[in-house]
Amino acid sequence: MAYSQPSTPTMHPAQAAPPRPGFRPQQQQQQHQQLPYGQHPAPPNHNVQPGTLGQPGGPPAHQGVNPPMGYRPSMNGAPPPGPRPPMNGGMPRPPHPHNAVGPQPNQQPTPQQQQQQYGQQIGSPLQRPPSIVGAQRAASPMIRPSTLSQPGSPGMPRPFQSPQIQARPPPGHQPSHGQSPHANCHPSYKRSTLNAIPATSQLLQKSRLPFGLVITPYRSVKEGDEPVPVVTDSIIARCRRCRTYINPFVRFVEGGQRWKCNMCYTLNEVPSSFDYDSQTQQPVDRWQRKELNHAVVEYIAPTEYMVRPPQPLVYLFVIDVSYAAIQCGMVATAATTILESLDRIPNDEGRTKIGIITVDSSIHFYNLNTASGEPQMLVVSDLEDPFLPQPQDLLCNLKECRPTLEALLNRMSDMFKDTQNVGNALGPALQSAYKMVSPIGGKIMCLQATLPNLGTGSLKMREDAKLLGTSKESTLLQAASPFYKTLAVECSKSQVCIDMFLFGSQYSDVATLSCLPRYTGGSTFFYPAFTAAKSEDALKFAHELAEFVSQRIALEAVMRVRASKGLRMSAFYGNFFVRSTDLLSLPNVPRDQSYSIEVSFEDNLNIPVVCFQTALLHTSSSGERRIRVLTLALPVTNSLSDLFLSADQVAIATLLACKGVERGMSSKLDDARDALTNKCVDILGVYKTHLTASSTGATPNLQISDNLKLLPLLTLGMLKHVALRGGSQIPSDLRSYAMHLFSTLPSQCLIPYIHPKLYSLHNMPENCGTIGSNGIEMPLALNLSSERLERGGLFLLEDSQNIFLWISRDAVPQLCMDLFGVPNYDSIRGGKTTLPTLESDFNQRVNLIVGKIKEMRRTAYYPQMYIIKDDGDPALRLWFLSHLIEDRTEPIMGYHQYLGHLKDRTLAFESRTKQ
Repeated sequence: MAYSQPSTPTMHPAQAAPPRPGFRPQQQQQQHQQLPYGQHPAPPNHNVQPGTLGQPGGPPAHQGVNPPMGYRPSMNGAPPPGPRPPMNGGMPRPPHPHNAVGPQPNQQPTPQQQQQQYGQQIGSPLQRPPSIVGAQRAASPMIRPSTLSQPGSPGMPRPFQSPQIQARPPPGHQPSHGQSPHANCHPSYKRSTLNAIPATSQLLQKSRLPFGLVITPYRSVKEGDEPVPVVTDSIIARCRRCRTYINPFVRFVEGGQRWKCNMCYTLNEVPSSFDYDSQTQQPVDRWQRKELNHAVVEYIAPTEYMVRPPQPLVYLFVIDVSYAAIQCGMVATAATTILESLDRIPNDEGRTKIGIITVDSSIHFYNLNTASGEPQMLVVSDLEDPFLPQPQDLLCNLKECRPTLEALLNRMSDMFKDTQNVGNALGPALQSAYKMVSPIGGKIMCLQATLPNLGTGSLKMREDAKLLGTSKESTLLQAASPFYKTLAVECSKSQVCIDMFLFGSQYSDVATLSCLPRYTGGSTFFYPAFTAAKSEDALKFAHELAEFVSQRIALEAVMRVRASKGLRMSAFYGNFFVRSTDLLSLPNVPRDQSYSIEVSFEDNLNIPVVCFQTALLHTSSSGERRIRVLTLALPVTNSLSDLFLSADQVAIATLLACKGVERGMSSKLDDARDALTNKCVDILGVYKTHLTASSTGATPNLQISDNLKLLPLLTLGMLKHVALRGGSQIPSDLRSYAMHLFSTLPSQCLIPYIHPKLYSLHNMPENCGTIGSNGIEMPLALNLSSERLERGGLFLLEDSQNIFLWISRDAVPQLCMDLFGVPNYDSIRGGKTTLPTLESDFNQRVNLIVGKIKEMRRTAYYPQMYIIKDDGDPALRLWFLSHLIEDRTEPIMGYHQYLGHLKDRTLAFESRTKQ
């Protein structure tokens, strides 16, 4: 059912703006819509046909300033067409780059293609990069660009179609064996900013394209995903020179007796048991081995990969019980959640240990292994030299101490309910926790609602409104005390991870306390203005804590990324500690945490294919020592056009986000914003100068290759995001937390965090919100512009962290009744809320869409819902509108102004390069 004002005529989209790919004009949607009660469908309008602005048969141009429209990104899908070399080194003749799959520029895609084009189901794994031009193709002076500006209207965005990435790449060729579709690494595990590697550092420098990897080694496996294959026979074949693990891209020589490493080309002996199954005592076909067919594989590590027996899973909760923590309800919510999650904590072998410390002005330990079965509190008030009151029984086996632990958690909310203690000695409590856990290793989960104000590591309120928006704001984004970084480094050496759950009714100093997870491989969760009296706050915290403690994670891990000779890893971004030049120490590898790595040249490449291999040596939650190997092979090219055709805008945006955060924290936020725009200008300038026919003079067109046409939009999204946006209204805690998410979110969640999704619900087709062949059908996403907010409409916007429902003041009463169960717009309560569950069809469909959004992200973060009324709370309204990044918001340009700015800068770049 479509909800609209019966008395208000509906304007056809073609009368307001040109249609764009990813949006079906109303004459195409009519068969899916129902009109308001008592109205009959009007005859379809055949006078206006879809077309391109300015083309015969196209819709008339909108009078005035056109909103930037026409892009429908497939940003949650595959990288752009990237070269995937064959598994055995041969380079087949590639197709011509212009023979693209999908609709041609003047061909209207089908609705099914449009749906896949924008948002391939995010709950499913990301697609592998399709095959593109080969590394040996001669450089062509021209490649087909996408035009970002309409001729005759400098800076005015023109509708264009994003590439349809639907087909999976052709499988690599491997002699004496069939074809494996899993031979190259899936981009949800590892993706490169360039899917064709430049042969020389000069070519890379000339392109101005960033070169790096985005790695999510411990990606969660959802229903329908391929599980990671496990090699169980303890036969691990590695190159004797560079220590590369055998993979689908090696070549067997000398009758299969030896194999040639695809990294350093050293010949290695094939292990004697490589073709033999020790369980069945029978010879086997080596081409059936998992490591020769899968780019992502796990080995069960033998004893030589262990310096000690695999550690058990250890959880130590450090809980703030000061006055603020009790009053906001954090302690009661945490105790209840931990109690209800005990059965979900991984404990396959019965080795999991657990302990609890509570802290205010003193440190409270709990003996959970008492003969009476009652927990025993042990209080330490010496904050100068904190000590453990007893050497044992403070960490107990979960199965053995379960009754005592349950008794403690049941009483915890009442134990401190009358406290008036406002002190908090977090530093000494963490020192004590480190002493407890360091002999074994494990996780310290700190739940903190008060700014530490006693003992070592005490902090002061340093938020200064006068510094916000100035060049000195970056000082508020840096750690105020070196104590926490020093402690984190010591924890990393002992395989201890610290996770922070911060609850801020006032200033929390997220910048300082997030140092603990940053250097120990942990995670940070932030709940500003938390109060458990609001069920939505309590639900979010309880859901995230329960999901977090129940995750199957990697423990006591080290990660190394190897590359072909001539390349090296030069810079690392994420939560870890760099133990040596290329070895990352990760006491804990959370699910779906991402790491970005810059790659640089040591020497020119004289090989046809480059290989990147990531090895993660870790202990699983079940107590097995394992090695997870991720292999990515990409061809080498001498062609500048191939570099641009192969660039992955999603990976580039992820890497640039990390670099922007690093620059903003170490220097100034202005420098970070300038660096992002400068990089975008450099890429556009090189493309215009070297790869377009318009490089010989001024042109109203701003052009870039099809696979990079969303890079300016993503760059603008970063400039307008809380993490980097200018202004004096953003608290440093919120900015620091957003920076943390920029550095750790996987690309699948980071892209919607930068560029949210906007859906129109009041007029969505009938199939949306119903269960189809691919799960719940989602509406088509709209441009992020306020011009999309129709009178009487209902719109949903989500950015992977929050969900907003915008409702117009002119919404019809029937919509209010069907969705919210209230008679009219005035009866709707705005703000943080939970959508009711009603019997109406529309309510059920919207609830299914909201549920799908919450489930399809791969992290533990649980998005909250806000209802934004058209004339409601101004702060909420401005917060919602700040996500519409195509609009102009002072002092930041709108999208079409930003394109004009980039065009002017690109012309200046061209002039400089020709001087």
